[in-house]
Amino acid sequence: PMVYWYTVTILQILAAIILLASTIRHRRTTKLPALTAGFASRDLPSLSVAIPARNETDALEACLQSLINSDYLKLEILVLDDCSQNKRTSEIIRDFAHHGVRFIAGKVPPENWLAKNYAYKQLFDEANSELLVFCGVDARFEPHSLRIIVETMLQKEKQMISIMPRNTVPPLSKLEASFVQPSRYAWELALPRRLLERPPVLSTYWAISREALEAAGGFEAVTRSSQPERYLARHCAANQDSYSFMRSDSSLGLLCNKSFEEQQATAIRTRYPQLHGRPELVAVVSVAEILILAGPICLFLSALVSQWWQLTVLFGIATVLVIAMYVIITNFTYHKFLWRSLWLLPLAALYDVGLLNYSMYQYEFREVIWKGRNVCIPVMQVITKLPGLS
Repeated sequence: PMVYWYTVTILQILAAIILLASTIRHRRTTKLPALTAGFASRDLPSLSVAIPARNETDALEACLQSLINSDYLKLEILVLDDCSQNKRTSEIIRDFAHHGVRFIAGKVPPENWLAKNYAYKQLFDEANSELLVFCGVDARFEPHSLRIIVETMLQKEKQMISIMPRNTVPPLSKLEASFVQPSRYAWELALPRRLLERPPVLSTYWAISREALEAAGGFEAVTRSSQPERYLARHCAANQDSYSFMRSDSSLGLLCNKSFEEQQATAIRTRYPQLHGRPELVAVVSVAEILILAGPICLFLSALVSQWWQLTVLFGIATVLVIAMYVIITNFTYHKFLWRSLWLLPLAALYDVGLLNYSMYQYEFREVIWKGRNVCIPVMQVITKLPGLS
């Protein structure tokens, strides 16, 4: 009956309005502010850049090369070799010793820790500064980037900040590479996170004060969390609104140079834990994502072919709204308009649903390999020997 289709259309339009409005709001609130305070270098706090590295080669070298060119005076660079199987990783770190880069030999993580979180803990224990920046080897800095990050935190009076970088544009020949990062950022910027009390956060670049990290319980509070920075962001946001999520621009110059394979591996590692490891949430989110993002375009074409003109107009409105949202997110991701963003949304939505369900499958029935380790949190544990009766 037509009443059913009109109801579906209205719900799609409302959902699309919410997503677009949230994205537009985040475009305004995540813009880097103009720096007006004019801090002198001697007044800036000491800063440690902490990088966990495991089995890294060229990417690690490029990251460190960009860091040693920094103009930040009170800077400490720490790199932890997280039990790499590749000896080249430790050699690269030591090659930068004459530039002041400190090599830290990582320890095998205890059973109750995820390896990345334990690497963060070891880096934090070794750091000597008031502020810490955590990043991966895919991070690239301009000489002035660290100074702008710190001055932004001081001017906005924030204890923690997470920054969305510019990503390298994938070629048209590798179209699937256009799906992962925009979808990842859409989860952070298209949802009304203020209403959900879950601020957006990314692990690529994030900075936090030593005081705030200790007040949140340190990394001991997030030993098994797939995204420890999310817990810390929520803690800071709840504490006098001392957290901000910002987008890099040409003045800040932060770049993420992560391959498609690494992007996909990150999505598989994080997507199912983001939904608290609950299959029923995966089902709900999968259906909602298909209906809200891919549904309007498919139904618009179907109504157009069937010459249902009123429904064609309504489905067309929903289609325009969700495509506008995706175009903005893609622009956030690559810092430029991509024509492909006008027609990639249905494919990106289906690909994202596929990644989400594959992440669930790997966690529930197989294993999730990250940097050569299984990081899967077991759902069921086998007790080999039952306790005796007393």
